[in-house]
Amino acid sequence: MRYFFAIFHLSTPAPSSRRMRESILLHELVGLTAQRTPDAPAVTYGPVTISYTGLNDQVERFAAGLLSSGLQRGDRVGIYLEKRLETVVASVGAPAAGGVFVPLNPLLKAEQVGYILRDCNVKVLVTSVDRLAALGDALAECPDLQRVVLIDAPASLPALPAQSVSSWAALLDHAPLRPGEGHRVIDTDMVAILYTSGSTGRPKGVVLSHRNMVAGAKSVASYLGNGPQDTLLAALPLSFDAGFSQLTTAFHSGARVVLLNYLLPRDVLKTMERERVTGLTAVPPLYIQLSQLEWPATVAQHLRYFANTGGRMPRETLQLLRGKLPSTQPFLMYGLTEAFRSTYLPPEEVDRRPDSIGKAIPNAEILVLREDGTPCEADEPGELVHRGALVGMGYWNDAEKTAERYKPLPVGLAGRPAGLQIPELAVFSGDTVRRDAEGFLYFIGRRDEMIKTSGYRVSPTEVEEVLYATQLVGECAAFGVDHPSLGQAIQVIATPPSGADALDVPALMAACKARMPAYMVPAGVQGVAGPLPRNPNGKIDRKRLSTEWVQRQQEH
Repeated sequence: MRYFFAIFHLSTPAPSSRRMRESILLHELVGLTAQRTPDAPAVTYGPVTISYTGLNDQVERFAAGLLSSGLQRGDRVGIYLEKRLETVVASVGAPAAGGVFVPLNPLLKAEQVGYILRDCNVKVLVTSVDRLAALGDALAECPDLQRVVLIDAPASLPALPAQSVSSWAALLDHAPLRPGEGHRVIDTDMVAILYTSGSTGRPKGVVLSHRNMVAGAKSVASYLGNGPQDTLLAALPLSFDAGFSQLTTAFHSGARVVLLNYLLPRDVLKTMERERVTGLTAVPPLYIQLSQLEWPATVAQHLRYFANTGGRMPRETLQLLRGKLPSTQPFLMYGLTEAFRSTYLPPEEVDRRPDSIGKAIPNAEILVLREDGTPCEADEPGELVHRGALVGMGYWNDAEKTAERYKPLPVGLAGRPAGLQIPELAVFSGDTVRRDAEGFLYFIGRRDEMIKTSGYRVSPTEVEEVLYATQLVGECAAFGVDHPSLGQAIQVIATPPSGADALDVPALMAACKARMPAYMVPAGVQGVAGPLPRNPNGKIDRKRLSTEWVQRQQEH
C-alpha cells in the first residue's frame, strides 16, 4: 500500500533560520559562512586578504561564467595553478556550478598534466599564460578539453587549435549565481578527483563526494577546535587531500587561511610569524627541516597547534618541535586520500604514546582485520580498514584498482548484521597497523613497502625512526633491495645532520648495531648532500630513491 502525504508551508522561513542551517555541499562552506560573518577575513594571498563576502561573490560569478559557457552537471574542471586566490575560487566555484574540480599539482610537467586531463575527460582548464606555454602540444592530445581559462590573459588571447580561450576577468564578469540556478546537486554527487602521486605507476584519480569533503571538514574542525579566531597556514599542495583540507576546515569554522608557495622552510617560519598563524598542518619531511631551524620567539605565542600527516613523525623531530613550542598542542594524524582522514592522537596522549596514530576521528570507524576479514586481537598486526561518511567513491575509470581498495565489509562486523541486504563499502588501506589493549593504533608500514629480510618483515619507517633517534642524520630513507641469501637487504640513503659537512657512516652504523636487532641493521648506508627528493605531495620519495639506487648498481 502506498501512502501519500501533503505538506503545506504556511510561511516562508525567516532569513535568519536559513542562515543557521548546516553546510551540505562543498560551496556552502563558503556561502553560509559569508551569511553569518560577511566581513570576516577568509583568504590571504601575499598582501591581499579577501572577506567571506568577497570570496563568495567571486565563487558565484565564476560558477555563473562556467554555466554560461555550457558546463554540464558533473563536467570536470582542471585547475593547474600554484596556490593563489584564483585557485581557491575555481576549486569552490566549479562545484557551485554543478561541476567537479580536478586540482593538478603545480609541480607536474606537461606529460603528467596531459595524462590527467585525458584520464578524467577534463572539459575546462584553468591555468596561467606561462603554464599554458609550458604544456606545449600536450593539449592537442586532450579531445575532451573544450575551453581554457587564463587567469592573467594578455591583451590578445592566444589561439589554440582545438579549444576556445577565455580570460578570468570575462568569466567573473557575470551576475552572481542566484539560488535555484545551475544544476541540481546532492551530497552524494562527486565534487572532486584528487590524483595520487603515482609512485608505483600512473597516478590514480580518487573520486570524492560533497559528503566526503564536508563531513571531513566538520570532523577535523571538531577535534582541532577550529573557530573564527584561527588563522591556518596552507603550506601543503591543494592537490593533496590534507592540503585542501586547510581550506575546507577554515571555511567551515569561519577561520582565515593563508596561502603560501614557499621555496625554503625558513619561508614557512617567516609567514607564520608575519600572519600570526594559529594552526599548521604539514608532512614529516617539512617538520624535520623546520625542527633544525631557529624559530622566531613570537611564533610560540600564537601557534595553537601543529598537526602531522602523510607519514609517522620521527620521535626525535617531535621532541625538537615540542622543545621549541612548549605551549603548542601537537596532533599526530593518519589519513588516506581514499578516505580523507582516519585517526588522530589527542595532545594529552603524546607523552604516553608518541609512536601512536591515535584512534578514529569523529564520524569514522577504524577496524584492524586479518586477511580472512576477521578482527585482530590486541597487538596483532593487521590491515587498517576505514568505514564511514568519509569513504570515497573509488578510483576514476579503474574498476580493477577500485575493487582492490574499496571492498564490502564482512557480515557481522561493525554493526553489520546478516539481515542487512545492501553491502557497505569500506576502504582497505593496504597499511599494516596494530591496536593496543586500550584501543590506540600504531602504524607498522605499507604492505607494498615492507622489507622481507632473513625471514623477517621489517617496516622501513621503523628503521628510519631509529636512524633519526641517533641524531646523526638530517633526512633518511630505508628500502629493501634484492639479495641472494637474505631475500632483501636493507639499504639506507641519508643526508648529514644540520651543521655537518658529511654523513659519518661508521658512527651511524655503530649506532644502528647498538640499537637494532641484527636482521634490522642496514647492509649499506649511502650519504648524499640532500635534500632528499620529494613526491608531489611533499613526502620523501622512497620509491624513486630505491629505483635510482638499483640503476646505479647495475651501471657499475
